[in-house]
Amino acid sequence: MVTRVFLALAAIPCLVAQAQERNPFLQEWKTPFQAPPFNEIKEEHFLPAFKEGMARQKQAVDAIINSNAKPTFKNTIEAYEWSSPLLERVGSVFSNLAGAETNEKLQAINRELAPMLSAHNDDLRLNEKLWQRVKVVWENRSSEKLNAEQSRLLERTYKSFTRAGAGLSDEAKEKMREINSELSSLSVKFGDNILAENNRFRLVIDSEKDLAGLPEGLIAQGAAAAKAAGLEGKWVYTLQGPSIWPFLTYSENREFRKKILEGYLSRGDKGDEYDNKAITSRIAALRVARANLLGYKTWADFILEENMAKDPKGVYGLLELLWKPAMEKAREELAEQQALADAQNDYIKIAPWDWRFYSEKVRKSKFDMDESELKPYFAIDKARDGAFMVAAKLYGITFHRRNDIPVYHQEVQAFEVKEKNGRHLGLFLVDFHPRPGKRGGAWCSAYRGAKKDEKGKQITPVIVNVCNFTRPVGDAPALLTLDEVRTLFHEFGHALHSLFYAGSYRGIAGTPRDFVELPSQIMEHWATEPQVLKTYARHWKTGEVMPDAQIEKIQAADKFGNGFIKGEYLAASLLDMDWHTLTEARELDVTAFEKQSLEKMGVLREIPPRYRTTYFNHIWASGYSAGYYAYIWAAVLDSDAYQAFKEAGDIFDQKTADRFRKEILSRGGVQDGATLYKNFRGRDPKVEALLDDLGLR
Repeated sequence: MVTRVFLALAAIPCLVAQAQERNPFLQEWKTPFQAPPFNEIKEEHFLPAFKEGMARQKQAVDAIINSNAKPTFKNTIEAYEWSSPLLERVGSVFSNLAGAETNEKLQAINRELAPMLSAHNDDLRLNEKLWQRVKVVWENRSSEKLNAEQSRLLERTYKSFTRAGAGLSDEAKEKMREINSELSSLSVKFGDNILAENNRFRLVIDSEKDLAGLPEGLIAQGAAAAKAAGLEGKWVYTLQGPSIWPFLTYSENREFRKKILEGYLSRGDKGDEYDNKAITSRIAALRVARANLLGYKTWADFILEENMAKDPKGVYGLLELLWKPAMEKAREELAEQQALADAQNDYIKIAPWDWRFYSEKVRKSKFDMDESELKPYFAIDKARDGAFMVAAKLYGITFHRRNDIPVYHQEVQAFEVKEKNGRHLGLFLVDFHPRPGKRGGAWCSAYRGAKKDEKGKQITPVIVNVCNFTRPVGDAPALLTLDEVRTLFHEFGHALHSLFYAGSYRGIAGTPRDFVELPSQIMEHWATEPQVLKTYARHWKTGEVMPDAQIEKIQAADKFGNGFIKGEYLAASLLDMDWHTLTEARELDVTAFEKQSLEKMGVLREIPPRYRTTYFNHIWASGYSAGYYAYIWAAVLDSDAYQAFKEAGDIFDQKTADRFRKEILSRGGVQDGATLYKNFRGRDPKVEALLDDLGLR
């Protein structure tokens, strides 16, 4: 018996070794360009790989802090920068799949993992010995001959430790650990609740007469959704973007419009197992407590210190500058809609569920423009190729479809990106359509970021755009709305930013939240330029180029509806700031707080904020806390930057494009955003170009 037990125990290391051998995260990836081998990765591989990654990083950090050598940039800062290759590898794959292709197993892993990773990060950033070595290098920085990148990495590393609480007392550090652990778990729970809310709502239509007003493609889309749900012969509409927004725009059934919008607005606010009010209130209070521990008055003060805005006053200043003209424009739009409804003897007072419906009617009457007439010209692959064409003309890069690159879902397409000289630049994945396991919205992220390894070898990036665009129906390809086309170009701009990063360090690749939207939003300008539209806007059946008359309508209607569009956005941005300028760490009544915030702004009853507190994923679970304003801050930059191309007399001017790539797209965070922008433009940005673009002056 003793012999058997001994033999069993002796076999354990062998079994562990075999398990590690079978785990793809612990092996060299022999795929093209070492892309993630999605076909080999299983759910059970993640936790062991995370644990091994954390253990390896801890060993690397132990080697740093136990060294008898004097702390230097190389043996401390660079060594810490390169201490976590396995953790980065498994973390990037897991976080991306958790957003784009999750399931119950991944969600369970995420819930278990969140506090584990929080504790690991705290073990590093609150490590007194490591902190003392970082501090020595920082204090002696003038004696080290550092280049610009090295200096920036040292500054970023030092700040990351101070902002994590490395200089706090032992008692305060313990409190920080407790706060971080709870915050990590609450954010995961918030995101899971929203995904569940999105998936459980559906508007089922039984009668064909209740489809009045819906375009043929939207009716077919509803029938396909019903068939997939086992409700063949009916029509189903959901809270996914390609479903709810066209339905609100075209459906003549006012009760159904009300039902689907209320379903959207009430997410996380039903008092059931998916209710997010207690979660968001607790997150807000914990953030105040964390900021106070670090010596900041509010969470916004803590966050904005690292952004271009610098403080809440700067953010509120810009938002309030735009708020008044946006509301004036929105009131004009409301009056036009009400006048149209009255003229048609509809006998209604415009409500939130009426806005898109009557706005579309007003637009058609003013500009003879019908969105449904544009969609046949916006086949998704053609729009994607249009974005590729713009990048090729600006920067000389090319995109080549690769069917030998593993992907995580059959709908994902992979492209190799090459420089003009044929050099491999990176891989670009696109994932365009909604699925039950994908969170809403659109985003860009990396399965591997660009940087150099310890030996100076360039590591090329693997970048992905994830969206929720209209699906193909019948024999037609996926046909996009104009807004979806702009979103495609927007996320592609983020991808270019990531593909072009030419720095050595992961630690300085990121840019401030209110700068990072510049590379994305500037791409939207090219999307609707007439000469660009003529390259990709072709009728999916006939191949006919979009007629000049239609292009002229797009240009004429470009500023239409900006009162509503910017009003709902600014309301959400101000709500975000109100939550994160709280000074007391106490939990509040979410409903009362939100009501007071919106009333203080003077929001039109007919325009709810784009995101209510209970489903505002950006600020509670996606890194945009005290940062949702960033889109409009960056809009000042992108409008002014695009003006540089206009001033050059050619929207594809090579000198301007080369300067934009060199000073903006390839630099990462090697300098602060204001300096990067001034390097490109030769001056600070001006707000006038944005006001003109929006038609608000």
